[in-house]
Amino acid sequence: MSTPEPSPAGIAGLRQHFAGQVLLPADPGYDDARVLFNAMIDRRPAVIAQCASPDDVAAAVALARAEGLEVAVRGGGHGVAGTALADGGLVVDLRRMCGVTVDPSARTATVGGGATMSHLDRACEPYGLATTGGRVSTTGVGGFALGGGTGWLDRRFGLACDNLLSVELVTAAGEPVTASADENPDLFWALHGGGGNFGVATALTFRLHEVAAVTLTLLMWRPEDAEPAVRAVRDLFEQGPDEIGGGILWMTAPEEDFVPADLAGRLVCAAVVVFVGPEAAARDVIAPLLAQRPVAELIAEMSYADLQSSLDDPPGYRNYWSAEHLERLPDEAVAAFCRLSEQLISPAPAQSALFAAGGAAGRSTDDWPVPWRSSPWVVHPFGLWADPADDHRVIQWTRDIREAVRTWSSGAVYLNFIGDEGTERVRAGLGERNYTRLAEVKRVWDPDNVFRHNHNIVPSLV
Repeated sequence: MSTPEPSPAGIAGLRQHFAGQVLLPADPGYDDARVLFNAMIDRRPAVIAQCASPDDVAAAVALARAEGLEVAVRGGGHGVAGTALADGGLVVDLRRMCGVTVDPSARTATVGGGATMSHLDRACEPYGLATTGGRVSTTGVGGFALGGGTGWLDRRFGLACDNLLSVELVTAAGEPVTASADENPDLFWALHGGGGNFGVATALTFRLHEVAAVTLTLLMWRPEDAEPAVRAVRDLFEQGPDEIGGGILWMTAPEEDFVPADLAGRLVCAAVVVFVGPEAAARDVIAPLLAQRPVAELIAEMSYADLQSSLDDPPGYRNYWSAEHLERLPDEAVAAFCRLSEQLISPAPAQSALFAAGGAAGRSTDDWPVPWRSSPWVVHPFGLWADPADDHRVIQWTRDIREAVRTWSSGAVYLNFIGDEGTERVRAGLGERNYTRLAEVKRVWDPDNVFRHNHNIVPSLV
């Protein structure tokens, strides 16, 4: 099926009152504007509408609908599936809408739809406040939170969506709408895990928490010593306080002062523990891990914003990720995880992650469509590599590690951790009963499925 071309008259009409910038394939800056975090994605939209206001968003959506163009929405552009771009379509690019307004007395922050975690974290930093964010600074806040949002602080303060107070949307009809507990509550419920299916989020307001400092612990072991260390990390998180977040990262050891020279550039098994509080208290908590005699050790107190940028994954690499949420983590699961993690491509920025959930996020009784929150562990193979010749190897490794731990799987999945893995995985990520309700909400707000470049929820027919 041929892709429709936007008409000159339509583009001229869009540009007439557009506060941002409209880019076509022949325009300077077009190629830079279509670069995503995942270098495997190379798509050429017909129009990139770099919006500066909700009115710009409404105008861009209206043009796309009038001209029959598929719509993609770009916030941070960090999603592995590359749904922020549509070949021959129109991209609603929100990156200019990245402002953050902090109300320290109310402990809230209102965030533009194109803001990244760095924008939010740095704006909150002067007030000693924070909320649950992604584990890197480059993640877009909107897609992260609307997908549920798990990060270093979720065991202490809940998921990102637990801290979401309201969302400003532009609907498929081009209308501005507010969703909150008191206004359009069904829509607000759907935005706690349902992603970008219901409209374009132009602003989100979050509850903030006092976080004066955090302590980052990064400990490393050689692969042959990994299993006892992973078991110790498991025991720490299953018995430890809510103030700790993190887990295990198999990774390539960096060239840093705390890393022995003979270890730099080699595969290691690392424990990452983020403690909400000062270093002295953190050392007491992590004592069982230090008893495992790591060969590299970093323990540092810092601001939360600095933490968020300390483990950033670099752009420009090929990406393939997936996830398997586990109901339990017995010794056999630890062994299976370690065995497959030893096959991680290295040296490379790739990681084989095992994150601890639970805490406040796991105890919540809210009925948001995020069934994965009750799983205490998640295995997250995170493939990043440079050479296309390694595509098959890394993709197969990602699938193999999921298969190796599937015996202990809960069946649910955090959709922000995966690419396009089919309709059944989308339903697993939302829950079957939730999916039915979400499809009904979708029918109300986007009956024509305009917003379908995502983990799509198909509108119900009845």
